[in-house]
Amino acid sequence: MPTKINRRTALSGAAAGLALAGTRAEAQSAANTVAPLFPLPQTIIPIAGEERGFPVRRIYCIGRNYAAHSREMGSDPTREPPFFFQKPTDAIQFVAIGSVGEHPYPSLTKNYHHEVELVAALKSGGREIPVDQALDHVYGYAVGLDMTRRDLQREMGDQKKPWEIGKSFDHAAPIGPIHPVAKVGHPQKGAISLAVNGKVRQNADLSQMIWSVAEQIAHLSTAFELAAGDIIYSGTPENVGPVVKDDVLLCKIEGLPDMSIRIVAAQA
Repeated sequence: MPTKINRRTALSGAAAGLALAGTRAEAQSAANTVAPLFPLPQTIIPIAGEERGFPVRRIYCIGRNYAAHSREMGSDPTREPPFFFQKPTDAIQFVAIGSVGEHPYPSLTKNYHHEVELVAALKSGGREIPVDQALDHVYGYAVGLDMTRRDLQREMGDQKKPWEIGKSFDHAAPIGPIHPVAKVGHPQKGAISLAVNGKVRQNADLSQMIWSVAEQIAHLSTAFELAAGDIIYSGTPENVGPVVKDDVLLCKIEGLPDMSIRIVAAQA
C-alpha cells in the first residue's frame, strides 16, 4: 500500500533531509581540517617567465585526434566520436627549456612508443561548456609527450580489458613549461613534429586535429566537471613508433620552445 503523505510525514522527511545535509557538511568540514597521515607532494609544472608554478589536478588525453594517426591505429576518423582517457598526475616529468630530460625506459614493455602533443592547461572549468566559450578557460599551452607501452595497450585491447597499463605509469607524461595565453595566444595551426636521433618521424600541422582544443574542452565538460589545474593532451599525429635506450627525442611545436628527452635504462 502506498505511504500516505501528510503534514507530519512531510515535516519529518524535511527534518531528516536537513540532518543529512548537516552531517555531510560536518563531514566535509572535518575532512578539510584533519591532519594527513603522511605528506603527499603536489604536482606542479613551471610556468615560463614566472616564479609561480601550475598545480595539476587531472590529466586528460584524447585518443586518435589526427585522421592519419586514427587510420594507422585501425579506426575510421570520419565515424568515430571523440574519446578520452586519463593519466595520474604524478606521471608528469618536467623537462626544462634547453635541457635533455633523462627518461627511463619503463618496465614490462618491449614496444615503447612516442606521441608528441600540444597540451592545454586550464585556469577554470565547469560543466556543459559551450565551444565558443571553451578557450576562455585555458591558461596556457605546453609541448608534451604521451608515452605509451604499446604492446601492453594492444594486449589489453585485444582482451576487451581497460588498457590503462599501457598509458598510465611513472614518467608517462613528459612536458615542457607552460606558456600563458597572454604570450603565445591559442595555437590552432602551425607545425608539430618529433624527431628521433635527428630523423623526423612525426610531422603534421595543428590545424589537422579532428577535434580542436575548444571542442575537446566542450566534450570533456559533458562527462566531467572541469576545473582549474586540469591539463589536456590534445592528440598526436601519425607515425608514432618505438624508441629504445639511448634514443634522443626532439619535440617541436611552432610558437613554443622545443622539448627533448633521452631514453635511459630503467631505474633500479
